[in-house]
Amino acid sequence: MSEDPHQPDGQPDGQHVDPDAAAAAFEGFAAGVAVASTRWRGLDHAITVTSCTWVSREPPLLLVCVHEDARFLDAVEGAGTWGLSLLPAGARATAGWLATPGRPAVGQLDRVPHRPGPVTGAPLLEGALEAFECRTTAVHPAGDHAVVVGLVVGLAAPAGGAADAPLVRFRRSYHGLA
Repeated sequence: MSEDPHQPDGQPDGQHVDPDAAAAAFEGFAAGVAVASTRWRGLDHAITVTSCTWVSREPPLLLVCVHEDARFLDAVEGAGTWGLSLLPAGARATAGWLATPGRPAVGQLDRVPHRPGPVTGAPLLEGALEAFECRTTAVHPAGDHAVVVGLVVGLAAPAGGAADAPLVRFRRSYHGLA
């Protein structure tokens, strides 16, 4: 029996499964697609995320996971506020564009209809199923990512109600729910 109750038998401390195998296995789990956004130093910054979730009801907290090398992480830490727009199934092109590595830092949202959030000024995407405005309460390093936790300080419900199905990522591609 292993000495550490959290360490599986036969697996020495510090060892883990192959990261590529673990990532491939998790691709069989459908995840909602959203865009995290902020405005910092006069520029809009945005990134597609699938690692986002509701954390707490009281106080209302959300989190997003951002790669440690992403320009967006510097921007969201600098700004201290951010938006999260939940994407509808028809937003595949937007999700793909904002997930493209090396896209220009200037004008990222020029082709994406958006408006500034009334509370934080963070860009919120038009046509989103729901949009949240957050104030960062914590940033936790986690492997090659950072977990950004935010207090929800504003809600922006879509005009006319969210009738569309959500966009999800499953097996490395985007899909709408039927």
